[in-house]
Amino acid sequence: MKTTDLTRGKETRVLTQLALPIMGSSLLQFTYNLVDMLLVGRLGSDAVASIGSSSFFIGLGYSINSLVVMGTAIKVAHSLGEKEYIKVKKYINAGNGITLITAIIYGLILVFGGKLLIDFLKLENPIVEKDAYYYLAINGPIFLFNFFNLLYARVLSSHGNNRLAFKINSVGLVSNIILDPLFIYTFKLGVAGAAYATLIAQITMFILFRIYTGNILKYDRKLGIEKEKIKEIIKLGIPTSFQRILFTIINIFLARIIAIYGTEAIAAQKIGFQVESISFMVIGGLNGAIAAFTGQNFGAKKYDRVVSGYNSALKIGMSYSGIMTLIFLAFNVHLIRLFVQDPLTITMASSYLIVLAFSQVFSTMEVITNGLFTGIGKPHIPSIISVVFTSLRLPFALFLTIPFGVNGIWMSISLSSMLKGIVAYLVYKIRIRKEFA
Repeated sequence: MKTTDLTRGKETRVLTQLALPIMGSSLLQFTYNLVDMLLVGRLGSDAVASIGSSSFFIGLGYSINSLVVMGTAIKVAHSLGEKEYIKVKKYINAGNGITLITAIIYGLILVFGGKLLIDFLKLENPIVEKDAYYYLAINGPIFLFNFFNLLYARVLSSHGNNRLAFKINSVGLVSNIILDPLFIYTFKLGVAGAAYATLIAQITMFILFRIYTGNILKYDRKLGIEKEKIKEIIKLGIPTSFQRILFTIINIFLARIIAIYGTEAIAAQKIGFQVESISFMVIGGLNGAIAAFTGQNFGAKKYDRVVSGYNSALKIGMSYSGIMTLIFLAFNVHLIRLFVQDPLTITMASSYLIVLAFSQVFSTMEVITNGLFTGIGKPHIPSIISVVFTSLRLPFALFLTIPFGVNGIWMSISLSSMLKGIVAYLVYKIRIRKEFA
């Protein structure tokens, strides 16, 4: 498997080469989400609300898994920059071990405790609750493969080899797109059919990762698992994981507030978020690129290169997010109508996009700056920022819903994102830039 030296070459070119495959994967993911929402949307707002409700707990699983994914990726990138290839393999061994345990435990929680999780949201709609639990329970075994696939993709990114991950993700997503209508409509499985299609796609991706990455991602029995490596991975991964877990928990409580306004509001938030993910295609790619780029160059002690790479990524990201802001403001209703025709859901979802449009540039500042902090092995900095300001969403929502109704919830999300972006950039300017000067 090819490993790319990210400590050489023009920063913009290297970042572009790193980011494009991630963006391509994100584009495919968006295409799948679009098709999935179109298919599920035809089943009605209740079906969309079912997936939207269960997605909070699915997101919680990803948040927990980020502990091992983030910690392993950082240590692998640093070790590659130091040319310590035995250490690279030891960190991958430790990452594999933690991932297996995490996937089994969380999968069992979803299967046997999923109904209690859905009941917590107080949806007051038996059909939505039933379908949401079925969708959530099927995601139990999905996580066994998905957790490994996410780890493998991030480790490949640390090696500077995003193209292979892109190709494998492409196969998985295309498989999902083909299988979705088959399971949802032909087999008449409805919402559960979408989950079964995802399960088959994730298994396919897992097999392809194992086949086409040689021995780089496989567990090496000769080296075993060192407790010290596990501790290092967990220590680095905890801040990011805690941040994402808290973010998801806050969203779960926000969901309870949203549910007060009916299943249409839950569906609106789900659809609005899917449309907003258009922004994440490029920004998420830049985040992964700057993290890998920074990781190797930090390990090689090329600090000037870290700063110039960050500035390049920020310029690209903010230009793109500015364009997306205009699109969300001008074409929000047209975008929402692709998914549903219910007038109330359309109104709520279009309001979501209008309000969130104003925070796109600030979210870009946060995400790209987080990539830099992750690359230098200081994920606790963005985690602290995120924990503080994401926590404000609940009091903001409770206060703003009094005069603005459900739009107050959208405002609380947008306002907190603005604050996170501003503070993240200020911390970079004050602390990190001085260290690298």
